[in-house]
Amino acid sequence: MGKNLTKRSEDYSKWYNELVVKADLAENSAVRGCMVIKPYGYAIWEKMQGQLDKMFKETGHENAYFPLFIPKSYLSKEAAHVEGFAKECAVVTHYRLKNAEDGSGVIVDPDAKLEEELIVRPTSETIIWDTYKKWVQSYRDLPILVNQWANVVRWEMRTRLFLRTAEFLWQEGHTAHETKQEAIEEAEQMMEIYAEFAESFMGVPVIKGVKSDSERFAGALETYCIEALMQDGKALQAGTSHFLGQNFAKAFDVKFANREGKQEFVWATSWGVSTRLMGALIMTHSDDNGLVLPPKLAPIQVVIVPIYKGEEQLDAISERVAPLVKELRAKGISVKFDNRDTHKPGWKFNEYELKGVPVRLAIGMRDMENNTFEVARRDTLSKEVVPADAVVAKIETLLEEIQENIFQKALDYRDSHITKVDTFEEFKELLESKGGFLSAHWDGTAETEDKIKELTKATIRCLPLNEEKENGKCIYSGKPSNQRVLFAKAY
Repeated sequence: MGKNLTKRSEDYSKWYNELVVKADLAENSAVRGCMVIKPYGYAIWEKMQGQLDKMFKETGHENAYFPLFIPKSYLSKEAAHVEGFAKECAVVTHYRLKNAEDGSGVIVDPDAKLEEELIVRPTSETIIWDTYKKWVQSYRDLPILVNQWANVVRWEMRTRLFLRTAEFLWQEGHTAHETKQEAIEEAEQMMEIYAEFAESFMGVPVIKGVKSDSERFAGALETYCIEALMQDGKALQAGTSHFLGQNFAKAFDVKFANREGKQEFVWATSWGVSTRLMGALIMTHSDDNGLVLPPKLAPIQVVIVPIYKGEEQLDAISERVAPLVKELRAKGISVKFDNRDTHKPGWKFNEYELKGVPVRLAIGMRDMENNTFEVARRDTLSKEVVPADAVVAKIETLLEEIQENIFQKALDYRDSHITKVDTFEEFKELLESKGGFLSAHWDGTAETEDKIKELTKATIRCLPLNEEKENGKCIYSGKPSNQRVLFAKAY
């Protein structure tokens, strides 16, 4: 199987697009801007989904489902929110088709116009808060800790598989609380969960922070985020958690009788991650040979490839391999014995390298005689011969080592690409020559932020949390600043 991938150093964007398609993760669909997630890509997303779902439920959240369609009037109720999404909304105006009289095909029936247009959800705050109004009467009804796994539509003009598509999959949590402090703690907790998932499962190091006013979610008082750095030096927002204050409660009149019997508006959060995480996973770890997957999220953790001539040898190898497959599966390790006779072993080695399978075993007749396996690891491409009675322990150790190694490699890259800069000239030069996160003083104004973005295409990725305050001068305006923020070009 010839990979023929463009090298990252030649054209990173082209490398990414080719890899997504050639590794059988996804492809563009017949609908402009939308993608088909193929079984192998969806299997990775399912593993992400399963782990996140477990983490949500462990913190008391429950899943529900809300309508795909949102009445247009709902989006008018929270001014900042509608302004933030107005340019991305897909609108349903009619509910019926009919055959054209000239036989040219189907047309929209002009008599089937909706009284009120429906918006295909870009996000669900409005429909959910209209629902919560019926659920909340008293402080005893709080908190509401609900998550939804769904698809959303944002009419993007420039799309890219996983990173930016008109329709994408995600989860969106929407919670209602009795107090402001409770809601802030919820938003912070979900940011921590996202960070733990990114680092412990995806192997992607992230920086936790809050967004600047202009980068904040439409309708939020505070947006907490995790920011990752890709191998081309560009940042990627990997997850966000929003403290919404009482904005949506006021817009949809969601009140409760507090412990003193007085009416009060509830406090809200929303938080979400999407299939964009697939893009982060691919771009953080993969190399010129294909995907490099963290073992915890790999659909196939171990593949076994037999090397044989004729059915008799294959039968003998299959008999030897069967108890190993059974033992690995009993330990919760996903394993595939690829006994297809339609492809040669070399083709299979290439395929599993391209698909990022963490550990590959090969067994031929010499291995049968010596009671050994050839064991290869995907992250370093190294190989060794291991005795059959030690191979299970070796695989268990390798899966842990690979998970740690790819995280450490990404962390070293990220940390070596956080650079302090103190002048705008240095900022512009390093942004082009080195990339990554530039740690710089900023005067806190939207005007300066907009000007820097206009001149360099770099945005403030976050105001890092737990970072010491430091007095300095804004790199652009020279005005006083008490904290460095992280700038980067971003996806």
